[in-house]
Amino acid sequence: MTQLFLDGAAGGGGNMTMLLMMALIFVVMYFFMIRPQSKKAKEAGNFLNNLQKGDKIVTVSGMHGRISKLNENGTLEVEIDTNVKVIMEKSGVSAEYSKALQAKAGAAPAPVKS
Repeated sequence: MTQLFLDGAAGGGGNMTMLLMMALIFVVMYFFMIRPQSKKAKEAGNFLNNLQKGDKIVTVSGMHGRISKLNENGTLEVEIDTNVKVIMEKSGVSAEYSKALQAKAGAAPAPVKS
């Protein structure tokens, strides 16, 4: 009789352990997957909203250019070569590559050795 009572108590503790493990898995998933992804999406949205005339950009398809005009309907006029301009959507700008390009352009050039 005593053995049955102890087995029943241990089974209840097993359910609590299982719930704690599930909660721990969810917390780990949140901090390693969900939170960084939402942070990255927020940064990309801020980047697209802060585009200005003269910014160097890279499109999602890989074309490099400079913004020559911001249109009110959410499109950009991008100069991809001398006197060659295209109109594109803001969503076609790749935030990651454009930030890397601007950081590279903003860095001081390496000294030339003679």
